[in-house]
Amino acid sequence: MNRLAPLFSLEGRTAFVTGGNSGIGLAIARALGLAGARLILAARREAELAQAVADLAAEDIAAEALPLDLTRSDFSALTVAPDILVNAAGVNLRQPFAQVTAEAFDLHMALHLRAPFLLTQRFAPAMAARGWGRILNIGSLQSFRAFPDSAPYGAGKGGVAQLTRAIAEAWSGQGITCNAVAPGFFPTPLTAPVFNDAARAATLAERTCIGRNGRLEDLHGTAVFLCSDASAYVTGQILAVDGGFLAK
Repeated sequence: MNRLAPLFSLEGRTAFVTGGNSGIGLAIARALGLAGARLILAARREAELAQAVADLAAEDIAAEALPLDLTRSDFSALTVAPDILVNAAGVNLRQPFAQVTAEAFDLHMALHLRAPFLLTQRFAPAMAARGWGRILNIGSLQSFRAFPDSAPYGAGKGGVAQLTRAIAEAWSGQGITCNAVAPGFFPTPLTAPVFNDAARAATLAERTCIGRNGRLEDLHGTAVFLCSDASAYVTGQILAVDGGFLAK
């Protein structure tokens, strides 16, 4: 009998996951669903949302789609009251610094900082009233260091690290923890330019301590830990799930 299992159970919890239609957002949503959470997936592309919900249903994971333009909404019309908020929506246009337009810069900030900030404002009061909440942000290796052709993305992800701390400072005294995962290199639509270059992907794998790039399942345990009772005394932290890339 596993007497610690209840610490990691999400039965009876509802998780609102932005960017939950693909990539890291969908992987984290799947992990939370496997742990028992009911899922609300929010993203702009309706066809991908519908497919994600169908794929999760095939695993007996309860999920619903919420088409939402995260760059424009003020979220005041949202009537859901989740226990868990996962801010996973993101973009990386991969442009040289000198070619980045104001519009491109603003898009990165809207998805990586504005939306998580405003969604936290929308959902945290109800979490606090219930005395329990989990907010999980998605940082990046670029929360810590720079990569070429990614200045707006890196600036946004650096901001995610500080926003995580700010949310923790504001809300953790009311039962809401906020932490961030900083993934290494995982195969997703966002990292397709990297993984489409086999030599580049192999070089990045060699730079990890473990010796390989990430698999989406590698995020499951961390996500469930940070969104469950198991992490009740962990807040304001940025945990790199990167195979030791930053350590080497």
